[in-house]
Amino acid sequence: MAVAGGKGVGQAVREIGVTDHIYYRWRREYGGLNLDQAKRLKKLEQENARLKRTVADLALDKQIPKEAAEGNF
Repeated sequence: MAVAGGKGVGQAVREIGVTDHIYYRWRREYGGLNLDQAKRLKKLEQENARLKRTVADLALDKQIPKEAAEGNF
C-alpha cells in the first residue's frame, strides 16, 4: 500500500477513495490475516448472511399458515 511507500495514512486512503475511519476498521478486522484468509472470511460472512435470510424466510413460511389456521392472519 502507499503507506509502505512513505505516504501518510490520510493521503493514502484519500487516493483510494476511503475515509480514515474505514481504513482503521478494515485494518482492525483484516490486519492479522493474509489475503487468502481475508477472502475466506469474507466468503464465509456472505454465506452466513445468506443462510440467515433463508432461515428467516423458512420461519415465515411456517408461521403464516399457523396464524391463518388460528384466525390471526
